[in-house]
Amino acid sequence: MTTEAPPPPIPAEDLAAEKPASGKTPRTERGRRTLRKLLDAAAIEFGERGFHEASITGITRRAGTALGSFYTYFDSKDEIFRALVDDLSGKVREAARNARRQDLPALESERASLVGFLRFASEHKEIYRIIDEAEFVDAESFRQHYRNTAARIHERLAEGIRKGELREDLGEAHAWAIMGMNVFLGLRYAVWDDAPAEEVAELANSILRDGIARRGT
Repeated sequence: MTTEAPPPPIPAEDLAAEKPASGKTPRTERGRRTLRKLLDAAAIEFGERGFHEASITGITRRAGTALGSFYTYFDSKDEIFRALVDDLSGKVREAARNARRQDLPALESERASLVGFLRFASEHKEIYRIIDEAEFVDAESFRQHYRNTAARIHERLAEGIRKGELREDLGEAHAWAIMGMNVFLGLRYAVWDDAPAEEVAELANSILRDGIARRGT
């Protein structure tokens, strides 16, 4: 690993823009509500039954919509699955962002982001099954989810370096390492068991304080 300062990371929004959105964009508020119902129902259907056992009729039944409404927005089960992965990825981003306020110190920003993710995962345990299946159903959606997540962490690390709060040799690999820790903490303490998010995030933050915080000279 190089000890040179990392180049500016690609903004997560730019990465997301490279991937075309699945489905058709609704033009009315009623259409947006219907689409939201379908995606929420798909999360439950895929989360409980898995991709191969899930069905379009199961999704529309859970959503309380007509079968024709499904085909207004999606052409297939594969397409709504891709849209769902993108939707869940966006919700993860929002949960982490909403959990932290502006101008937090770098380490506190990581702690708050993890608290937001753990709380989201605890309330939406199906995300792990859906994202895991995406590796085999739509590998690009799977990769894009993790690329975008790592890019956001990389952005925060770069900001911490600019503020003089973090080591100057942190790069993309460090962002992926932090993401890996967060993902498995979520699996263990938000999906398998419900542990206090603040306690788990503080434990993770103690590792970061010793591992990536700028050392005194």
